[in-house]
Order: sequence, then C-alpha cells, then structure tokens
Amino acid sequence: MAAEIVNPRSEAATEGAPEEPFDPAFALHRGGKMAIQATVPLRDKDDLSLAYTPGVAKVCTAIAEQPELVNDYTWKSQVVAVVTDGTAVLGLGDIGPEASLPVMEGKAILFKQFGGVDAVPIALATKDTDEIVETVVRLAPSFGGVNLEDISAPRCFEIERKLQERLDIPVFHDDQHGTAIVTLAALRNAAKLTGRTLGELRGVISGAGAAGVAIAKFLLEAGLGDVAVTDRKGIVSRDREDLTDVKREIAELTNKAGLTGSLESALAGADVFIGVSGGTVPEEAVASMAPNAFVFAMANPNPEVHPDVAHKYASVVATGRSDYPNQINNVLAFPGIFAGALQVRASRITEGMKIAAANAIADVVGDQLSADCVIPSPFDERVAPAVAAAVAAAARAEGVARR
Repeated sequence: MAAEIVNPRSEAATEGAPEEPFDPAFALHRGGKMAIQATVPLRDKDDLSLAYTPGVAKVCTAIAEQPELVNDYTWKSQVVAVVTDGTAVLGLGDIGPEASLPVMEGKAILFKQFGGVDAVPIALATKDTDEIVETVVRLAPSFGGVNLEDISAPRCFEIERKLQERLDIPVFHDDQHGTAIVTLAALRNAAKLTGRTLGELRGVISGAGAAGVAIAKFLLEAGLGDVAVTDRKGIVSRDREDLTDVKREIAELTNKAGLTGSLESALAGADVFIGVSGGTVPEEAVASMAPNAFVFAMANPNPEVHPDVAHKYASVVATGRSDYPNQINNVLAFPGIFAGALQVRASRITEGMKIAAANAIADVVGDQLSADCVIPSPFDERVAPAVAAAVAAAARAEGVARR
C-alpha cells in the first residue's frame, strides 16, 4: 500500500505543532508562503514518459552536446536564486539563516507577483565570505541569476564582486543597488518638479553601510552635484583615520566640499537628505537645509525624520513606509530588472542597465508628478514591464545580451 501523501499546509500536517497567539502574520505564514508547481500535465503514462524517462533523456543528451540549450529546455533562464546568510535581515540584524527564510520566501513571491520571475530562497549556514562565494558558484548552473539579500556590510561588497567575476549570469545585491535605483528615480522627479537638475543638488546620506555606499556612488554617476556620507562618527572624510577600505574609497569619491564634523553640520544648506541608517535627525538640523529641500527618510518603521516634521521644511518627502506618499520600495526595481536581464540572457547587470531602470521608474509617474507623487506605487502594473523593457534595451546596447 502506497504511503499517504500529506499536504504540508493541511490540518493533518500541522497537527501537534506549537500553538501561537492569534496573529494574522503567523496565520499567513503557516506552512510557508510558496510552493513548486508543475507547468506540464502528468495525467497518464504517456505524459510521464515525456516529462521523465525515457523522453527526458533526449533533452539531457541535447544539452550535453549544446550546453546553451539548457536555457531553452529547462527553467534556468527564468529563475533566480535569492541567497542570504541571515546576517542583516530587515532591521533585525544577524538572526541566522533559518530565521531569514520568511523574508527570503517573501522576496521570492515578490519576484513572481511583480515581475513574473520564478525565484528560490536559499539560506546558507555560513558567514565566511569565500564559503558563500564557492557555494553560490556551485549552485549557479541551476539559475539564470543571483539576487543577494540581507548580507551584512562590508562582506556583501566582496561577495558580490567575486561572484560577478566568476559567473556569467546577473548577480545583484538588492540592498545596495535596488535601493539606489529607486532613490535615483524619486530624486530625478523631485528635481524636475522643482525646476532643478541633479547637478545643482548637494546631498547628505545618513548611513555608510551597503545601501548608503551604493546610493552615493550611483547618484554621483548619474550626475548629482555633490554628496557627503555620514556614519555614527560623522562625515566620512579623507582626514579620518578610522575608515574601513570601503569607507576610504567612498571618502575619495564624495564630499567635494571637504566638509568635516557631524551629520547635523553637513545638513546646513543641503538640498537632499537620504536616510538609510535609522536613528533620529534633530528638527533644527532639518530646518537648516536649503529652501525646497528633499527629505528621503527611509528607515522603517521609524523614519530618521518623521514626515510631519519633514513637511515643515521640505518640498518633497519620501519614506520607506507604505502608509505615507512616495514610498521608496525596492520592489519597484528588482522584479523588472531581473525580468529584463533574463529576457535577453544578460551575462551581468551593468551600470547602464541600472540607470535605465531608474529612468523607467521615474518616467512611469508622467503627468501625475506632484510633491506626493515623485515615485509610482509598488502596485502600479506599468512599472515592471517598463523597467524590464528598458533594462533589456540597455543590455543590448552595452553588449551583454545573448539574445
């Protein structure tokens, strides 16, 4: 007699599980948020002989003879690995690989819902940089791209760089580049709304971690006039002797004005504040910013500058929260970026592809541009297709597309 197959989400499967107080979050997560689903029928022995043996052997042999056929006859070209070590999960910090899985599952369903891209969460039981790189390299034949997620700085920079050097598929650390892309899109529209160019703006970034460093580099590449990055000890400047290699590099690239001192002193006369660190910025420091300033306070759930305070002094306010206008949400970027990259089988994601994504997100706003709408809603169905098309076109223009 065949063993009974139990659906892991059924009452039988959860019988005996520990009870938790009623909470809709726990109820939704019971049994996980995703599952594998077949795309072909298995109705009878003929279907089985095509989907599995003996028919599958023909496909395996063809791929062995022409390896590039793996993209046509498997799901490889449509699936992304979402990889973490659980060291920088949301604002929870280093909570470990098992505890990171609900977030990784969430990321995977966002890929599918917003970009039509299949994704598989992979939580690794190591914090060693080289072990993570070697593991992902060995897993790579099964995937068309790698999304690195919630890996702490500064290791995340080295892991991404080494994987980009060794793999011929897109590798993208969303905490860095997704945040930077959506921030640039919002900043472009804020500048347009107030009749200025990026080159006329001076910014201050609170936070010198993965997101802060990536935003600073990306905004400068896009043409921002100047930006100063701050950490817990103040402005990251060349005269400081306590800088890591990453911060030393960012000190060389930023702060053309040669500012030193605290975050508060950097904000005096600044046009843009970008918060990706948490903490609280005093109201008097916000008041010292230039007229028509922009405040993008993205810490979640508690922004560095509360919107009510920011609106007293800034012409455009954005947060990381969904209950205020202008949410800087990475879901505006990564599903479309990977959809476009996979569509053309790009070997990597270039800076030009990221710029194209930011421009596409900004352009979706169109005639709706206002102080409360410098960035589209994450649920705007136009976003992912626009980003995918722009990224695919940029990949072809930059010579990294393979179809």
